[in-house]
Amino acid sequence: MAATVRDIMTAHPSALTTATPVRRAAEKMRAHDIGDVVVLDDHRAVAGILTDRDIVVRVVAEGRDPERVPVGDVCSRQLITVSPHEQLSGAVQLMREQSVRRLPVVESGELVGVLTIGDIAVERDSTSVLADISAARGNG
Repeated sequence: MAATVRDIMTAHPSALTTATPVRRAAEKMRAHDIGDVVVLDDHRAVAGILTDRDIVVRVVAEGRDPERVPVGDVCSRQLITVSPHEQLSGAVQLMREQSVRRLPVVESGELVGVLTIGDIAVERDSTSVLADISAARGNG
């Protein structure tokens, strides 16, 4: 059983800068069969996370042009991050307390991964429905 976040996180997550158009983020999500991209500022620090739901609610439903809206304008910026050295049990508890499905993993100010409920499901109960779905989709 995994002990730390690094043991099960998705390494090398998809990331884009704040100025990237939403359409490009959506294309990246489709190409990689993922539901989120991490948003980085000009200094490559984590600035937010953009989910497929953010695109639907904050762009499509509002009639905004995905070619013109930068991801930095619609991503979730209230982020909780974890260290790759964090105990997995602590990260799971944090996700429960904060009601989040994914946590960017940051080490020395740099994005090194993302921990998702899919990663946890595969680790904790590889026979669960969520684990099956997550494994088939590449975890996110």
